[in-house]
Formats: sequence, structure tokens, C-alpha cells
Amino acid sequence: DRQTLVAVLQFLRRSNLRESEEILRREARLLGDDLGGSVATVASSSPGVAAVAAVPPGKGGARAGTAGSLRRAGPVVVSHCIFASSFRLSYKLLLHANAFAVGGGVVVEDQPDVSAVLSAYNQQGDPTLYEEYYSGLKHFIECSLDCHRAELSQLFYPLFVHMYLELVYNQHESEAKSFFERFHGDQECYYQDDLRVLSSLTKKEHMKGNETMLDFRTSKFVLRISRDSYQLLKRHLQEKQNNQIWNIVQEHLYIDIFDGMPRSKQQIDAMVGSLAGEAKREANKAKVFFGLLKEPEFDVPLDDEDEEGENEEGKPKKKKPKKDSVGSKSKKQDPNAPPQNRIPLPELKDSDKLDKVMNMKEAARRVRLGPECLPSICFYTFLNAYQGLTAVDITDDSSMIVGGFADSTVRVWSVTPKKLRSVKTAADLSLIDKESDDVLERIMDEKTASELKILYGHSGPVYGTSFSPDRNYLLSCSEDGTVRLWSLQTFTCLVGYKGHNYPVWDTQFSPYGYYFVSGGHDRVARLWATDHYQPLRIFAGHLADVTCTRFHPNSNYIATGSADRTIRLWDVLNGNCVRIFTGHKGPIHSLAFSPNGRFLATGATDGRVLLWDIGHGLMVGELKGHTDTIYALRFSRDGEILASGSMDNTVRLWDAVKAFEDLETDDFTTATGHINLPENSQDLLLGTYMTKSTPVVHLHFTRRNLLLAAGAYSSQ
Repeated sequence: DRQTLVAVLQFLRRSNLRESEEILRREARLLGDDLGGSVATVASSSPGVAAVAAVPPGKGGARAGTAGSLRRAGPVVVSHCIFASSFRLSYKLLLHANAFAVGGGVVVEDQPDVSAVLSAYNQQGDPTLYEEYYSGLKHFIECSLDCHRAELSQLFYPLFVHMYLELVYNQHESEAKSFFERFHGDQECYYQDDLRVLSSLTKKEHMKGNETMLDFRTSKFVLRISRDSYQLLKRHLQEKQNNQIWNIVQEHLYIDIFDGMPRSKQQIDAMVGSLAGEAKREANKAKVFFGLLKEPEFDVPLDDEDEEGENEEGKPKKKKPKKDSVGSKSKKQDPNAPPQNRIPLPELKDSDKLDKVMNMKEAARRVRLGPECLPSICFYTFLNAYQGLTAVDITDDSSMIVGGFADSTVRVWSVTPKKLRSVKTAADLSLIDKESDDVLERIMDEKTASELKILYGHSGPVYGTSFSPDRNYLLSCSEDGTVRLWSLQTFTCLVGYKGHNYPVWDTQFSPYGYYFVSGGHDRVARLWATDHYQPLRIFAGHLADVTCTRFHPNSNYIATGSADRTIRLWDVLNGNCVRIFTGHKGPIHSLAFSPNGRFLATGATDGRVLLWDIGHGLMVGELKGHTDTIYALRFSRDGEILASGSMDNTVRLWDAVKAFEDLETDDFTTATGHINLPENSQDLLLGTYMTKSTPVVHLHFTRRNLLLAAGAYSSQ
């Protein structure tokens, strides 16, 4: 709305952020210089804006100074929910980047001003009648027709929370307690954790600084309801003159109305359960380039680098048929693929090309998996891991395995007969003949050869690890708030990236190297490049910790899973959120993209694996079977099988081909979210493999489709 816009423009002008003011002006098509209205009037008319309008000159100046100095350091991209609630919903300030690959300083405002946020709960209505209002609505919904009842029942939870918080804020503690005790048992089981937090908020003072509370207040709870059901509700509330509930519906809920048949209880249950309700339908409308980038073509003479003559003849022979098939695949550009130069990707080095050739040769011997041909599974059990195993990763060529531990160490093992060796010291390197054929072998110091290397540097548990595709680097992230980049040539730390102020839960390299992503307790994911010490992008929007991160195979998108029970897909180019997936009933702990880039599998503490069609923004499957948190998901190299690993000590294999065939992705389904999931996911379960007492924390398919699994044996 215009008032909000005017307040933001005036704030930017006062803070000397002229460039940002111009960008916002252009986007809002507000070209005249006269902003109209004074800050004071805007502030008093809109409680949500008070936080911005009332910045004392001193503070504004200090902040402007910081912004100014950071501005000079480079471009700024902030897709943070800046300022107060109305701004979070109205405008994302994206201060555009000059060029993608240049990192810049980032200015991120703190949480919206607490008093401004809470002031919306000013006294309305008689506190003694709240129970009556709520039970009246409950009676009306329970007596309505079956087709409307399921949809209108979605109102119970958000109304219950807001009415309770309103009572607490206005210091009607006994009424609030009685209201909570009477109705909390009616809420859906998947809101139990939120209700536990809510039950601890019994005084007005408790509400300040409570993150869950602020989230609930500042993000409108989204309900998707058919037009018929909505009209029914509106008529009822107006007839009863139940202004209390109608005010909450209008102020705190976002009702996404669609035309057509109301959804069934099953369809609604599949989609709800996140901290802020469902995703708005517009949130999943943006175009996503989910296709794969064209593979570079290389010349066959790369094989000259091999020494044995017989092998030299053998190699091209093996490679040529494979080359043709790869060539024919990649000659046609995938219509859903992003432009090749949409984001700058690192150039292939000769060693990368050699690795691709090896990959093709391995792929030629790959086992074709399916329901009749399941993979063998090789399980790496970490025994006596008293240090507490907290993260695992395996290199793409399956030659090394890394463990992150709660004692803050990172341990790297070689799982082939080839030992891990460091490069020789500078003095020894100067003696080497640099022209010799085996110079890469000569620079390695045999005296350092061992099966295990321990990397010290973090000062807290290590929660995430990731090998670079070229196996030269390793990333680790920790409770200490840093992400570290280690060299696998010298086994030393090269860089410590500081951006998160709280624990970092996950980090992952892009499939092309160079870029990596991290996500943490501060609720944002950050995109980095190895040669920039500041993040290139900040992806903000989740309402709780970002617990896991994954790059799309084409590296143009990043998926993040969160404790707010949603999964978001972010565009690396501009920092925009292009998909929001809701349906899990607990924090998300694992993500996996299908090799063709079309689908995403997600696992959470609710023991369910959900499958998503990225192009249409729809849930297309639900795999039930696990009884505990799913920490690992991986598709086989050809995408025929999905493997899931859980804290219930099992690895399960699912038929991915069958799960994704005959999908209902017509326009009606996409528009309304009337998804019909198959009743029985047991038809898709191909096998369950139990360990004795080892939770599964990582899964990896080798280039020939052998499944590797890893976890630490737990004695209890």
C-alpha cells in the first residue's frame, strides 16, 4: 500500500541510500519527487510501520554509515524480510547486484520491533466471551456439510493461537489459561510441539523476544479454501456479528480462495502442517529452469596422458560408443534447461576433463537398477565413535569418506588401497624436475602416507561436510558459526568463512565446484564462492533454522529444508524464492534432487519421504515406512531407485520410476492443489535392510550404482 511505500522511501532517503530509493521508486512506478505525507503521520496510522518511522536520527545515521561503507565494498543483495511485518509482506528490498560473481557486504536488519509487532493485539472484545466465540465457531464448523467441514477445520489452529495470544497480551492470564486448557486438545497432533512452546507463554513479558511468537505474528497464516466454504464462513460470522473472530481472520490470516470443488480431508492433511500454514498458490507459479545444462563435448585425444601403450589403444575404443551416446544426448538442448551462461560457472580444467572421461567409462559398466535388479549395499559402520559422529560425506568417485564429529574434529579416510598423502615442503618441491611426466606423483610426500587424516580447527561440533567435485577441497561447518575450506593436497585449513552468527547446520558444494551454500540457526541460507570471504547471496524467508541445503544438478537453484517444516527453492541468479513446499509435519533433515532435475525428494522427523514435481510446484508422492527421522536420501545414478536412510536403523529402497509415472499435473491440479496421492506406498517399497544398531546418516551411489551407506554404531 502507498503509506508503507512512502515510509520506506523516506527512511531510505534519510539514511542516504539514494540508489536503493531509486530502484524501489522505479519498481513501484513512483517517479515524482514529492513523497507526500510526513513520517510521523504514516507511523501513527500504521502500527506495523512504527518500528521504521521511529528510528532516532543517531541510529539511522550510524546504520547509514555502515551501509555506505559496505556499499562501497561491492554490490549488495538482500532478500531479507526487512523492517516490520507489513514490509515483510509488501516489499522485499533487493538492492540489485552489479554482477553475479562479485561478492558484496550485506546489511540485514534485526527482527521487526517487538512492541510494534505485538501492539496489533490491542484489546478488542470481552475476554470472558473468547471461549464462547471459539466454541460457537467450532459448533458451526462441526455441524456444516462434510465437504465444507474439512476445509473450515483448518481455521481452528490459527484462531486458537491468535485468540490465546491476544488474551495473554492484554493480561487476562486466568482467561487465557482456561481457554488454552479447554481447546488445546482439539488441535491436530502435528501442532503439538508448537503448542508446547505456546503453553509456556503465560505473561505479556514472555511474549517479547519469543521467536515462535513473533513469527506467528508477522507472517500471515495461509489457508487454502474453496469459494463456497469461504462464503459459508463469512455469512456465519456476519450473522452472529462475531467481530472478534472476523477481525483475526482479516488481520492475521491469508485465505487463498480457489474456484471449484472443496478439498477432501486427505488432500488437506497431505499439504498442511508447517509453521505458517500452506504456501500461497502464487508462491509456486514462477518459471523454474529444472533441465540439465548441456555437457561439454571433449576430444578423444585426452587419453594420451595414459602411460601404458595397450591401454592407450583400449581407451578410445571403450569410450567411442559411450561418447556417441553422450553426444547424441547433449546435442539437443533440454527445453527446460537454463541458458548455459545464466550464471557464471568455472571452466573445466584438464583434470576435470580426465575425470569426466573416467566417469563415462565407469558409466558404461554401470548396473541398470530396477525392481528386478536391486543394488548391493556396502555399509560403513563407524565403530567406537565416542567423539560422536555428526556428519558424513563420500567423494563422487567413492575414493574418500569424511566424518564430522562432536569433538570438533574432521576425519578423512581413504577407502581405496591408495593412501592419503600431502604435498612435499617448498624446499623439497624446488628440487623436482617440473618437466617430468609423473610430476604430479613426484610432488607427493610418501612419508606422510596414511589411511586417515585428522583436521583440527573448529571449536564446536561439526554438523556438515562436503567434498568438492574435483576432490581437491573439503568444506565443513560447525556449531562455532563458521564454514571452513580445507585443502586435500596439504590437509590444512585454507579459509574460515564467517557470516553466520550461530551454529551452521549444513553446507554443500555446487556440482560444478566454486560455489557452495550454508544454512544455519539464524534462519538464512548463504551462497558463497570459494574465493570471496563474504556471501554472494543471502536467502531469507524461513521462519526457523535452515537444517539442510542442496544444489540443483544444474547449479542454478538451491533447495533448503527448515525446522519451520517447509522446503524452499531459491534462484541463485537473483536470490528469489521460487518454490515453497509444505506437507511435512516435522523439521526437514534430508533433500535429494533426481538426476534429471525434475523432482525433489525430502525427508523429515515425521518419518515420511515426500516427492515434489519442481516444474509444476506440486507434491506428487508420499512414501511411508520409516518410523524415525530420515537423515539420508539419494537417487541412483540413473534415477530408477530412491534410497532412504533413517534413525530407525534401516535403509529402504523405493521404485522411483513407478512413483513418478502417470502424474496428474494438469492445469486444474496445479491451480487448486487437489492432489490425489496413492493410498498405499508399500507398492513402491522394493526392500528394507536393517542394521544391528546403527542409525543411517549418509547414503551414496557409486558411479556403477553400488549403494554405500554410513553411520555410527550406537550401543544403547
